[in-house]
Amino acid sequence: MKRIITACLIALTTMTASAQKTALIDMEYILKNVPAYERANEQLNQVSRKWQAEVEAINTEAQTMYKNYQNEVVFLSQEQKAAKQEAIMAKEKEASDLKKKYFGPEGELFKKRESLITPIHEEISTAVQDIAKLRGYQIVYDRASAGIIYGSPQIDISNEVLQKLGYGN
Repeated sequence: MKRIITACLIALTTMTASAQKTALIDMEYILKNVPAYERANEQLNQVSRKWQAEVEAINTEAQTMYKNYQNEVVFLSQEQKAAKQEAIMAKEKEASDLKKKYFGPEGELFKKRESLITPIHEEISTAVQDIAKLRGYQIVYDRASAGIIYGSPQIDISNEVLQKLGYGN
């Protein structure tokens, strides 16, 4: 009985799926061919390198403070030791806080990425929707992220999306 129900469900799903008109896009391919995306990525990389250098400079400063402390520890009073340890911990916390500010889940890099990349994704999404409506597609899959094993080049509309965006091939 279970086999019959399973077979019926598979047949129903197959008939429903075959009645829908589908297309593929390759988001990686599209993004590689959108100059604004490449510029945005380069800008993000530059900012990331700059911020990483700031964090590393503070970490290096904390390490230097610690090495100096280790060299001087035998000559310091308890109060001086405590003061130096607090200064070292404050410097390490400063580096950690700065790293979190720049690279944390809601950090500056995340916000910068959102402001630069989101408009590009929205533009691509609008182009895909326009083409889908024009050509009667009910479903458009992304070959780059959907786990598609095979997709016929005949239903790949990536170049059409690029043309709609003004980057025709």
